[in-house]
Amino acid sequence: MNKIRCMIVDDEPLALDVLETFIQRLDNLELACRCNNAVEAYSCLQTEHIDLLFLDIQMPKLTGIDFLKSLAHPPKVIFTTAYRDYAVEGFELNAVDYLLKPIAFERFLKAVSKVSAPEAQQTALAAPTAAAPAAAPPDYKDAFIYLKADKKMVKVMLSDILYIESLKDYIRVKTETKEIISYQKISFLEEKLPPEKFLRIHRSFIIALDKVQAFSASAVDIGKTEIPIGRFYKNEVLQVLNQNNLLEN
Repeated sequence: MNKIRCMIVDDEPLALDVLETFIQRLDNLELACRCNNAVEAYSCLQTEHIDLLFLDIQMPKLTGIDFLKSLAHPPKVIFTTAYRDYAVEGFELNAVDYLLKPIAFERFLKAVSKVSAPEAQQTALAAPTAAAPAAAPPDYKDAFIYLKADKKMVKVMLSDILYIESLKDYIRVKTETKEIISYQKISFLEEKLPPEKFLRIHRSFIIALDKVQAFSASAVDIGKTEIPIGRFYKNEVLQVLNQNNLLEN
């Protein structure tokens, strides 16, 4: 049986203990990470494959909702909170379910069954009597990610990014006004960025397609920076850039 790999994020130790106990009762669930805050959770997502996230909303520094919004490709999410007021916003983020603390095992089981169900039902919400309209996809101009830098989670708007450079185990994210150095692999960030907006052109570089000012068969110009095109990426890169050029004209 393929188990559902879970992560719990909550700043309350008791809440973590309760959810861990519930997960251990079910043969189809496996606890991969137990985190006290969003920073720890972000680190876990860089190293572990997570299918289901149990996410508290009210946490210090970064709320569960803001953390979820920062993920370009989040796992399925079940919100856990002591406050009813966040239910609507939680469902607008396509949460699988919304568990109100203290959580009973029967209610936990009902929420998890939605993830175990066939794919057609996996995204069904624990909706009120009248079905809520589907949330509109987020505007790219408003999309952002959080990058861990200098022991903080730094918010970076995707529309501000010029390019990303790999520095072995670190990355440099360059915008028009600043650069952020963050400890993570460029391949991890590549998976989180929208592919229609960003393109890997070299083993060490990802570029923002809308920031390209000129290109040749060997390099791309973004601002005053000339970025090389890797030979293994060349065919795909030139195909995408030429296609974008046709679309813009």
